[in-house]
Amino acid sequence: MLYCHSAGGPQVYALANKKAELEFEQRSMASLLSKFRIDYSDLQLIPDITKKPQETSTQFFNELIKDFVQSEKENGPITTILSEEEALITEDDLMAVQDKTNRYLRLREYLQEQSTKSDLVVMTLPMPRKNIVSAPLYMAWLESLSREMPPFLFVRGNQTSVLTFYS
Repeated sequence: MLYCHSAGGPQVYALANKKAELEFEQRSMASLLSKFRIDYSDLQLIPDITKKPQETSTQFFNELIKDFVQSEKENGPITTILSEEEALITEDDLMAVQDKTNRYLRLREYLQEQSTKSDLVVMTLPMPRKNIVSAPLYMAWLESLSREMPPFLFVRGNQTSVLTFYS
C-alpha cells in the first residue's frame, strides 16, 4: 500500500491482484481504510504492475547495481568488509528475482507519475526473502523506489495487531 499526502489531500494507492475484480477490491480497500479511520481524498488501485518496465527504468537499475554484479567469469578478489555472499549480486540472483525487480521498477514509474509533488510518501517496506536476495540487491530496490522522490517513509509491521476495529 502507498499513502501520499499532498495539498489536494491524502491519496492511497494499492496494488490490484486481479484486473477482473477491480471494483470489488476497491470497495474492500475503502472499507478497510474506513475501519482503521485512515483519512484519504482519493483511492486508486494499480492493476498493471506486472507489465514490463520501460527501458529507461531498466537502464537506471542496471546502472545502480553495476558495481555489485559479478559475472560468472569474474574471479577477482573482493575488496569490501562484507562477506563474498553479501557483497555481490550474481547473474543467477538477478534472474531468480527478475519478476520482483520488474515489479519494483514499474512501481517506481508509477511513483514518479503520481507522487513527485507529494509532501510525504508512506509505503509498505518490500520484504526480501532470506538467502535469496542479497543486501546490495535489496538496497537497490529501495533506492529505485525512493530516489528523486519527496520525503519517503518505508513502514513494516511485525504481524502483531496494534489497532482494533469493530465490524
